Amino acid sequence: MEEEYQPVVLEGMTSLSALLSSPEINDRKIQRVWVDETKKEARRAEIGFLTAKAAECGFGMEFVSKEQFNTVATGHTNGGILAFCTDRTILPLSAGQIKPNGFYVYMEGMEDPYNFGNAIRSLYAAGVDGVVLPPRNWMSAAGVVARASAGTSERMPLFTCSAETVGKIFHQVDYKVLCAGIRNSVSIFEMDFSFPILLVIGGEKRGISGKLLEEADQIVRVDYGRTFRGSLSSSAAAAVLAFELYRQNLS
Repeated sequence: MEEEYQPVVLEGMTSLSALLSSPEINDRKIQRVWVDETKKEARRAEIGFLTAKAAECGFGMEFVSKEQFNTVATGHTNGGILAFCTDRTILPLSAGQIKPNGFYVYMEGMEDPYNFGNAIRSLYAAGVDGVVLPPRNWMSAAGVVARASAGTSERMPLFTCSAETVGKIFHQVDYKVLCAGIRNSVSIFEMDFSFPILLVIGGEKRGISGKLLEEADQIVRVDYGRTFRGSLSSSAAAAVLAFELYRQNLS
């Protein structure tokens, strides 16, 4: 018996606007939009925008009761707007898709979609050209990730690739492969981060797989301001690393 198709639900105008503004990156389609009928007056501008987009893109608009709306909504900051959408195509990575002299990030082993979404938000803000994900990843929870990333997960170019292969593909196009870690590492404040770079960030529990570490040209670490035996969250480490790379490549 085939599994019943479940649409992706994007909540709020931030996520929805991000999708609508990224047709060249993201092929996710809106099927219909629900508006909480108690928000008609408060959301008049957004409703006007969505009505125009519905005519342009061919999706339906429905005003529903607050009770019906809340049977689907999971967050409390959606402003009374939900969009039921198709899945997004995330292509397998190939060397031909990689920009010359760019900055990409491979994210491996993150355990939580909110942490993952927060990391995507920082990477997008730091100008990352694309994020590469393992075949099993948190985009199966796209609605949660979109909220946590302030919609940037819908704008970010995404690819999939196995940990065993990703370093080899980037080396084919003369990228440096840098892994975030501690053992045999160089401080990010002493490292030359000139592009092109693939930066690999692992989850707090599982870290980065051994085969991928073997492909690394260098292991880099974030130095702390005091003695600290713990570690940064993956999303915090992603932000620190990405903005240091951005700073060094400003000129």
